[in-house]
Amino acid sequence: MGFHPEWSEIAAWIARSERIFVKKLSRNDCSWADHPGSHQSGIYIPSAIQESGFFPELGNTNPDKPHVYDTFFETLWPASGEIRQSRLKHYSNKGREFHFTRLPKEQFSGLSPASLLLGGLLNVPVESARHWFIVVDSVSEAAEIIESAFSLQTDFHFDLFASNVVNSALDEEATLIAELTAALRDGSIDTYIARQDLPRPEQLAAQAQTEWLAQHRHGSLDPFAIDAPGDAVMRISRDIEYALYKRAELRQRAAQVAGLLLRGKDPVSDLVRGFGQLDGLFLSAAQTRKSRAGRSFEQHVQRLLVDGRIRHQAQVVLGGRRPDFVLPDVATLNRAQNRETLILSLKTTLRERWKQLGLERPHAPVFLATVDDRVSTEAIEEMARNGIVLVVPESLKKSKEAVYETQMQVISFRHFFDQEIRARRPALLLAG
Repeated sequence: MGFHPEWSEIAAWIARSERIFVKKLSRNDCSWADHPGSHQSGIYIPSAIQESGFFPELGNTNPDKPHVYDTFFETLWPASGEIRQSRLKHYSNKGREFHFTRLPKEQFSGLSPASLLLGGLLNVPVESARHWFIVVDSVSEAAEIIESAFSLQTDFHFDLFASNVVNSALDEEATLIAELTAALRDGSIDTYIARQDLPRPEQLAAQAQTEWLAQHRHGSLDPFAIDAPGDAVMRISRDIEYALYKRAELRQRAAQVAGLLLRGKDPVSDLVRGFGQLDGLFLSAAQTRKSRAGRSFEQHVQRLLVDGRIRHQAQVVLGGRRPDFVLPDVATLNRAQNRETLILSLKTTLRERWKQLGLERPHAPVFLATVDDRVSTEAIEEMARNGIVLVVPESLKKSKEAVYETQMQVISFRHFFDQEIRARRPALLLAG
C-alpha cells in the first residue's frame, strides 16, 4: 500500500465520515519533510477551517504565553495505520493561520507540487481518534479521481465537504435514469443510443468559451484585453468544458451500457457474454477522455491568438515534428535572419513529454504552455538548459502550491502576450 492509498481505500474512509477536509498543499506545507532541521514541522490550517468546528477548540494552556492557543488530539493516518497525538497551535500575535504539527514526516516527503491532504471527521472514532488524514501525491491516479469526485476547480485551495458529495445524485442523472427507463420499456433503446453522440471537440470548445464570455461579460478572448488570459484558458478548458464533456459522456456511455445489459431478460448472462464489449467500451471512454484534454487546450489557446489578431500557423510539420503553433508561419521561421518568430507548444500535463520539444527549435525560441501545477524545480531547470521557456496561467505563477513563483524561466500568459509578442515581436500582430 505504501504511504499513498488507492482511491477505493480513500472512498471507504470518506464513507465513514461526517465531514471531509481537502487542502492543496503549498510548498511550505511539505518542504519541511525533505529538509532536516527545517524550522517548520507541519502544515498550515486556514482560520476558516478551524472556525468551522472541524478541528477541536483551542485554549491557552500556558499562562506565561497568553498569545499561544493550542490543543492536542489523536489523529489516524490510514496509509501507515498509526495513531498520533497531533497538535494544532495558533500564535494570536502572528496572524490568522493555525499550525498543524506532530504529523508523520515520511508521508509528506518527496511529494509533487500541488499534492493534496484529505481529512475526515469520523462518525464513530477509531480507538481514541476522531480525525483521519491521508496525503495524496498530485501525480497519482487517486488525485485525478479526487479532483473529479469533489469537483475541484482550477483555483481550489481548501474547503470542507459533506461526505455524501462523492455519491450525491444530480438532477440530470435522475433525468437520464427516467429517459433510459422509458426507452427500455417502449423498445426504443437503439434509437435513444444513436442520439447520444458526443459533441464534436470544436462544438464543446465553442460552448465552453461562450459560457465563460457570458460569465465575465467579455466580447472576445483577446488576450490583450483580458487581465489573466492564462487563467481564462485554464478555467474554460479544465472546468467549464470538462463539466460539459462529463455530462455528455455520462449520457452516451450509460445508454451504451444499458443497451448491452438491460435489453434482455437475463442481465447476468448479458453481463458475462458481453464482457468483451464492455471492456472495449470503457477502454474507448478512457482514451477519448485523455485525448480530449490536449485538443481542448489547443483550441482555447488558438482562440486567444485569433481574437488577439496574432499571426500564427497551427499544426505544421517542422523537422519531423508537429508543434502546435508557429508564429507567424513556417516560411518566415525558416528564414534564419528573421528574429520575430517563435514556436508555441502546448501540453496540459508535462511529465517527461516535454523532452521531445528539443527537435522543434530550428531558428526560433520555444515556449511551452501548460496548465500543469505539478512540474518540479528539477524539470524546470532542465527545460531551461534546453532553451525552453515555460508559460503558465497567472494564478499558477503566483501559487504557493506550485514552484513557479521564483523561477525566472517560467513566465505567465500575461507576460508572454505583453512582452514576448507585443513588445519584442510586434510584427506578429496584424495591422488594424
